[in-house]
Amino acid sequence: MSLNKTPFFELRSGSVDALQFVVKTTDLDALKNELTRRFEATPEFFSGEVVTIDLRRLGENERASVADIAQLLGSVRMRPIGVVAAEAQRAWATDGGLPIVEARDRRGAGSKSEASASAADTAAAQAQPAPAAASTVEPNASARVAVPPQTLIVDKPLRSGQQIYAKGDLVVLGLVSYGAEVIAEGNIHIYAPLRGRALAGVHGNHDARIFCTCLEPELISIAGIYRTTENPLPADVIGKSVQIRLSDEKLMIEPLRLT
Repeated sequence: MSLNKTPFFELRSGSVDALQFVVKTTDLDALKNELTRRFEATPEFFSGEVVTIDLRRLGENERASVADIAQLLGSVRMRPIGVVAAEAQRAWATDGGLPIVEARDRRGAGSKSEASASAADTAAAQAQPAPAAASTVEPNASARVAVPPQTLIVDKPLRSGQQIYAKGDLVVLGLVSYGAEVIAEGNIHIYAPLRGRALAGVHGNHDARIFCTCLEPELISIAGIYRTTENPLPADVIGKSVQIRLSDEKLMIEPLRLT
C-alpha cells in the first residue's frame, strides 16, 4: 500500500479559526485582573474557544512568560494552541511548550468563532442569502478573483438558544429574543428589538458596525470588544434606534436619526 494512502487517517493542509490573544504588557497581574474583569460577567462566553497567544505587540526588549499567560487563559476556559511571534521573539516564545503558528491577519485580534453545527441548521431553516456579485476568471489566468461574501437575511424572529452566523453582513427582520445570538464577520442590521446578543466583525474587522431599531441587548460586541448589561446603557440609547461602532478600541453607541 502506498505510504500516501491509508484507510485509517489522512494528513491535509488546512487552516483553523482561532481567537488571537494579543499581549500588550508583561505585567501578569494586570493581565489577570483585566481578564477577570472582562469575562466574569459572561463566564461561558469564551468557554472552550481555541486561542493563539500573539506576542508581536510587545516591545523589543520585553519578554513574557508564555506558560503563565497560557495558564491565565485556561482560568477563563480558553484553550491555547500556539504562539504568534516576531522572528526575534521565537527563541524564547516556545518556552511554554506551545508551537509557533503563522497568523493570516485581518485588522486586529479575532473574536468569537463560527457557530456550531446545530446553529448552522437553524440558519439554513430560517435564513436566505441575497445574491452575491458575480466574479469571473479568464481561462489560464494566474490570479484569483475573490467573490464578495454574501449577505444573510433572516426574516423570522429568533428564539432563545438559536444562533445565526454570517460570513458577510447579516440582516435580521425579526425580534432577537433573550438568549438568542446573531454573529457576523461584517455588519449587523436588526430591524426589530435586539434583546439577545449581537457580535459583528468577529474575525477582527474593527470597521464593522451594528445597526438596531430597538436596543435592549444582553451583549453587543465588535471585533471582540464587548459590553454586557452589567454595565447599564445610557438612557438616550436604551430602547432606541442606534448604531454601534468602534473608536480607539471603545464601543460607541450613537442614536440614529431616522426622520
